[in-house]
Amino acid sequence: MKKSLPVIETSWRESSILPDGSRKRIVPLAIDGRFATARKFVFAVLVAILVALPWVKIAGNPAVFLDIPARRFFLFGATFNAQDAALVVLLFFAVALTLVVATSLLGRAFCGWACPQTVFLEGLFRPFEQKILGTIADRKRRERLHGPTANRGRTILLHAIWIVLATFVAHVFVSYFVSIPKLFQMVRTNPSAHPEAFLWMSAVTAAFYGNFSRFREQTCLVVCPYGRLQAVLVDDDSLVVGYDATRGEPRGKAVAKASHAAPDAAEESGPASKGACVDCGRCVAVCPTGIDIRNGLQLDCVACSACIDACDDVMDRLKQPRGLIRYDSLNGLAGRAKRVLRPRLALYAIATIALITATTFATRRHHSFEANLLRNTGTPYFSDGKDVVNGFELHVVNKGASATDYAVAGDDPRFTFVVPISTPHLEGGADVRVPVMVRAPKGTLTGEKFHLKISNASGESVPIEASFLGPAAGESIR
Repeated sequence: MKKSLPVIETSWRESSILPDGSRKRIVPLAIDGRFATARKFVFAVLVAILVALPWVKIAGNPAVFLDIPARRFFLFGATFNAQDAALVVLLFFAVALTLVVATSLLGRAFCGWACPQTVFLEGLFRPFEQKILGTIADRKRRERLHGPTANRGRTILLHAIWIVLATFVAHVFVSYFVSIPKLFQMVRTNPSAHPEAFLWMSAVTAAFYGNFSRFREQTCLVVCPYGRLQAVLVDDDSLVVGYDATRGEPRGKAVAKASHAAPDAAEESGPASKGACVDCGRCVAVCPTGIDIRNGLQLDCVACSACIDACDDVMDRLKQPRGLIRYDSLNGLAGRAKRVLRPRLALYAIATIALITATTFATRRHHSFEANLLRNTGTPYFSDGKDVVNGFELHVVNKGASATDYAVAGDDPRFTFVVPISTPHLEGGADVRVPVMVRAPKGTLTGEKFHLKISNASGESVPIEASFLGPAAGESIR
């Protein structure tokens, strides 16, 4: 005789946020399955990448290092400083538009599979909770057997582990801003030697601990703006996690569908026995945001696929085909034709390709140093009796991390260039201001353009063009 499928009695609402604004604590059941296994692998890879990036060096610099005090950003071998703000903004919008295209095509797959909030919560914090405390039923059973304090020891142990994990995640996060060598130096020294850094680390640790131990899904529902953009980015052809209502409805209890049920009971159930959904509640019990996916696509859904694994497990035990809950488009779930190429996606893709192309060209024109020629304030020119002289200040910024020699030379034979420091030496991230005097005979080259060339030891050069000012022919200089 086949064993009947247990039914989980539920009274869940469609969100973890109750009508009065309070929050219902979500404790999802652990689930195994093909998607759960794949997500564990993806989470492990992503955690390894996030931890390793500050360690990996490209061109002598960390792969990702945001040196805010020095106003320098190192991104996969490229160096950007304050003068590259426009390029950094361009890169940001290119990444944002790429995410828009991905969302239009794949829905909220990023939220469920690659978002750091999900990666650390589901990959590090939640497994310890499920292992130590178990389900809500497990906790209530301990309280019935051993009293109201039965879970206290386990809870203290769990929170101690969470604090350790939050400290680890905080150090990983801070390493992107202070560099690995400096981070290790701070860890090895007394906090009193760097109180500000210690306070920042403590605050970040507390924030991560509060987020991953308590706030959890509320970050996705209340704080994250990307979840709100889903409503305008997703259409009927986007990939979502959905319930096949055509196949699943009308729902019926598992006992009425079981093969061992009495014929009269099955007949008595009537139309309710025709739907594939047995109304067991497993899809809701495993949901990290507490929604019922059977009610249609909802803002709270992060496309984590937990409900798919839960439903597939039930279908396997009932000897029915999988896919009652699956990754599909709304059109696919409704039995309509599915489109991959569509105007909205094409428009997003064209804009993204154009922005990526512009960013690529701008990055290729990007130099490892910045050079600007600034005219001296006050009198724009003066005369020594024979020549007219224009005074400038050349500002050179080494945007790289290593020391480099530079060469400054006039690139126009019509003018005479006087550069007291023609070969400045700059440490990584340093800058220098070099006086430059440009001379020309009176009344000969007024209003003409001249060129100055600055190059480094690697052969990069930046040409600078400026105008030569002076009196008109026959005009005297006062």
